[in-house]
Amino acid sequence: MKKYMELYREMRQDIVEGRYGFSERLPSKRYLSEERGISLITVEHALALLEEEGYIEGKERSGYFVSYQEGDVFPVTDKEEKAGFIDFFKRKTAVSREQMSYPTIAKAVRRAMSKYQEEILEASEMQGKFFLRRALKEYLRRGRGIFVEEEQMILGAGAENLYALLAQILGEEKRFAVESPSYDKMQRIYESHGIQLELLPMGKNGIESAALQKAKTKVLHVTPFHSYPTGITADASKRREYLDFAHRNGAVIIEDDYDSEFSPLGKPEDCLFSMEAGENVFYMNSFSKTIGPAFRMAYLLLPKKNLKENLEKIAFYSCSVPVLEQCILTELLESGEFERHINRVRRSRRMTKV
Repeated sequence: MKKYMELYREMRQDIVEGRYGFSERLPSKRYLSEERGISLITVEHALALLEEEGYIEGKERSGYFVSYQEGDVFPVTDKEEKAGFIDFFKRKTAVSREQMSYPTIAKAVRRAMSKYQEEILEASEMQGKFFLRRALKEYLRRGRGIFVEEEQMILGAGAENLYALLAQILGEEKRFAVESPSYDKMQRIYESHGIQLELLPMGKNGIESAALQKAKTKVLHVTPFHSYPTGITADASKRREYLDFAHRNGAVIIEDDYDSEFSPLGKPEDCLFSMEAGENVFYMNSFSKTIGPAFRMAYLLLPKKNLKENLEKIAFYSCSVPVLEQCILTELLESGEFERHINRVRRSRRMTKV
């Protein structure tokens, strides 16, 4: 057995059996390295695996602290180890490493079940549970510099659900401009609602300026950060160009920000919604990439302008997100687990590029 796995198993056992208590600080990496005669890299691998599974939590400049409490997580068995479920350093794809760990989600599920109890069985407001929208509002303020109110938010079961709602809200224009190439499913959903698409070719920095100037539309759908499938990110000048287009033409912008959380920069890219103070930009993002593809939840931020009228157009719909999932996400946001996960992935991406 590899040395980092030996250390991982010993420390996991110590934590589960209470030799290290909840919130207790673990010995330093250097101490563990010298005490056991192993390299710092080996110790770091073992600690990274414990943190990924939710047993410990790293705090900058302070070390690692026990985050496991009996009953909070489901400990990994030796049988599961041999089956290969936990070998963090042998997972096949970057996507699997960037999904939130099962024990972290398991803790949130248990807390949500205990905290919300019978409220889990009650119907959700059309826009999503207020307590989730409040938690999301605070996260966006802290982590993204986006200032928005709860009444501007709509929760949906994935981006596809939000594309359909946007078609309902803005479909009277009957013509949307989109990046070319862009996400095929998005295009098909818009077309299924009777909307004609104006395809604007992409240059090295976003939509080509000449094509944007000639566009005959009142709705522009863009993905400023890491557009799919080209991977192009618009710089500050191009983003301002998109906003200027909307101002000149009395148009609105749909900003699809699906991948921006994992920006390797020290902070996420500035979004059009925050640059415009929410006047004519509809902002959407999802949790399928940050938490996991089975977590079908996305959110839409509506501009304050015409807010009441836009909400009335879709008021007859029911919220498409199960209440239990809304409670789980609220726990992940309020506990800080979601932001810690985002920060771990960002650090991992930066280290990979070095």
